[in-house]
Amino acid sequence: MWILLILLLVVWAGLAVFGFLVEGLLWLAILGIVLFLATAIVGMLRGRAATKE
Repeated sequence: MWILLILLLVVWAGLAVFGFLVEGLLWLAILGIVLFLATAIVGMLRGRAATKE
């Protein structure tokens, strides 16, 4: 599960960087940042839930 989360974080970060590099794709950068943050939050919540069990 952690490998999937890390892979998603890398993909979202790559999309954000690509969106900033190509001027017309600013929406892609914003989407990448939002998805990166959402994935990081989900990963942290699942990590905390796993340690409580």
